[in-house]
Amino acid sequence: MSLLARGASWLRDVDWVRYLSWLRRLCDPFLLPVAILAGLVLAAVALSFFALLRTRAAARAARQQGQALEDGLSARFSGSCEELRARVDALAGQLEEVRRGTLLVPSAPRAGFNLSKRSQALRMYRHGEPPDRIADTLEVSPQEIDLLLKVHRIVIKNL
Repeated sequence: MSLLARGASWLRDVDWVRYLSWLRRLCDPFLLPVAILAGLVLAAVALSFFALLRTRAAARAARQQGQALEDGLSARFSGSCEELRARVDALAGQLEEVRRGTLLVPSAPRAGFNLSKRSQALRMYRHGEPPDRIADTLEVSPQEIDLLLKVHRIVIKNL
């Protein structure tokens, strides 16, 4: 039997009344909007599932990229950070030493010229002693002796 003959025989054997009633139910004014709504909901669910998969893939890629960046930066700056840490520790130690040094009471300044040393220095100068020997004898700096002698000369000249 040929293909055309088989098709014709199939068309004759079909229960057209049953299919037409199904088609009438499909075109029911209440059933068509419900079917369209169900199709839209199904499409929205499929789109949401696709968006969820893409978001998870993007998050995984971002996490891997961030980890690679963090590894690169830590490898690049680990030596610099350790060096800076060592410098900061050294500076903190120096600062602590300075603080401890300032808390110590400095030794009392050595006594400068008092009236008796001044008069004794002038007396030795009048006797012809050189300023260096006067400074050694009185345990005073040579600059102080020079200053005393200059002031003495100015005072004597103005009298």
